[in-house]
Amino acid sequence: MIILVKNKQTLRVDDFVFKCSVGRNGRTNYKTEGDKKTPRGIFSIGNLFFRSDRLIKPSTKLKTVAIKKHDGWCDDLNFPKKYNKLIRINNKIKHEKLYRKDHKYDLLIPIKYNFIKPKINKGSCIFLHLTNNYKATAGCIAIKKKDFLILIKLIKPNAKIQIN
Repeated sequence: MIILVKNKQTLRVDDFVFKCSVGRNGRTNYKTEGDKKTPRGIFSIGNLFFRSDRLIKPSTKLKTVAIKKHDGWCDDLNFPKKYNKLIRINNKIKHEKLYRKDHKYDLLIPIKYNFIKPKINKGSCIFLHLTNNYKATAGCIAIKKKDFLILIKLIKPNAKIQIN
């Protein structure tokens, strides 16, 4: 099963077409940390992370993980062993906080870009997450909550995401 990001505003799964947003500076074949671009390619997806204090466990075939207050995703170039991985928040390590005040990460799926043996500065924290206004992202793909809930019912753990 392929989740297809056709262009900067269209995500398709089977016969379902959803509006989406991508990185502020578009898509790229040459992603670097902080460039605000969404990487092009075909990637596996990770588990579904969700805020259990805000949502009931969603209906999906994906493995689900409740986000905890201390969860972060490392984007620190000085920590190669932790780079682009889920971490316990540590003030010494730069990270993307998953337990946020806004609702962007109430539901998120890591896109396995630069995931196995991550290369420093090649980009991290690329997620499929929520939006309420379709504003451009820092490199992620964002869709509305109602569409996300449909998407996670359709996809299977072995699904791939193709970003054109």
